[in-house]
Amino acid sequence: MAFHEQLTKLVQSSNKSFNQIERELGYPRNALANYRQNSKNPSTKRLKELADYFGVAPEHLLGRDERYTYDKTILLFESLKMESKQKFLDYALRKLGRENFEKGIL
Repeated sequence: MAFHEQLTKLVQSSNKSFNQIERELGYPRNALANYRQNSKNPSTKRLKELADYFGVAPEHLLGRDERYTYDKTILLFESLKMESKQKFLDYALRKLGRENFEKGIL
């Protein structure tokens, strides 16, 4: 998956607009438009800023490895800030079903 597709997925999952994210990051208006339209790739600095913002590895944003292995998933999880870890766990529990998790079925 290309960078612009990964970026779009992350923006949509954040329930924010591209413009809102630009404001939060201090970017000029429509700074992300070139990425969204697949006409330009980000600089290394901006790639890192976006990866940090979404709590993902830069490699994930670049779409280089869609099939994270268990070890890569653990490394990614460990690199997250506590708030992002909690969001991840909440998401996993919603997807897997909290009741099944608490019963030890999963």
